[in-house]
Amino acid sequence: MQSNLFTSVLLPLALAIVMLGMGLSLVPEDFKRITRYPKAVAVGSVCQILLLPLIGALITLVVPMQPEIAVGLIVVAICPGGPSSNLITYLAKGDVALSVTLTAVSSIVTVLTIPLFTNLALQYFLGKSAAIALPIGSTMLQIFLITLLPTAIGMAIRQQFPDTARRLEKQMSRLAIGLLALIIILLLIREGSKLPGFLVQVGLGALLLNLLATLAGLLAAKLFRLSLAQQICTAIEVGIQNGTLAIAITAGLLNNPDMAVPAAVYSLLMNITGFGIILYGRQTVGSASMLKS
Repeated sequence: MQSNLFTSVLLPLALAIVMLGMGLSLVPEDFKRITRYPKAVAVGSVCQILLLPLIGALITLVVPMQPEIAVGLIVVAICPGGPSSNLITYLAKGDVALSVTLTAVSSIVTVLTIPLFTNLALQYFLGKSAAIALPIGSTMLQIFLITLLPTAIGMAIRQQFPDTARRLEKQMSRLAIGLLALIIILLLIREGSKLPGFLVQVGLGALLLNLLATLAGLLAAKLFRLSLAQQICTAIEVGIQNGTLAIAITAGLLNNPDMAVPAAVYSLLMNITGFGIILYGRQTVGSASMLKS
């Protein structure tokens, strides 16, 4: 997959639309929740920014996979929580306000950590052949332009035109879902001949990353005695990563289709496991509500 309309235009555009749509649902109060829920935000952020990359690195060392595939899996692990995590948290009856805050915090912090961790992965797995090392300055700028800027624009629209923002939010959400599905389908079609060979490696690695990260988030939240809704939110935020950003980085910035395959497979698997988390959350919160009443 060379640099073309798909990788240089469609991927960034789709991600920008997703982030713009998320921005339409945000207000400044969402960011003030960091001071209101310091422990919950700290637990979720540490798990997502530090623990998750460690889990990803461990999987690449345990599960046999090609170096390019390992780098791609690491990139997935170091990406922030995606907009999908907010929707899944809502459907699972988790703490949506905390979800939005964690997504915002991780999106800001990973502007710095993504280039650094990606370079470490490239150097470790590809050694001297890692001539495609990610330029930190330009990468930070591109991530800012396709993630943080659209979110800020969406928030500004919400602040100035709340009624318009509410109407646009629904339409942008549908459009974003359609674009994300199209991206994954196009990527799988373009790399279809290689996919059967990769699935054995990538399927297991991506599934382990998703399940172990979700479990780690849930256990950490329980360990620090967060509320039930916060536990569900933390599990989802740590377990559901921004697969589209990972595809944009690997297929677009790094221009390596093999590295993009883990993100595509992960994006498919996380929706399946996400459905399971929704069922767990609704049943758990529902049971807790019945006990209280």
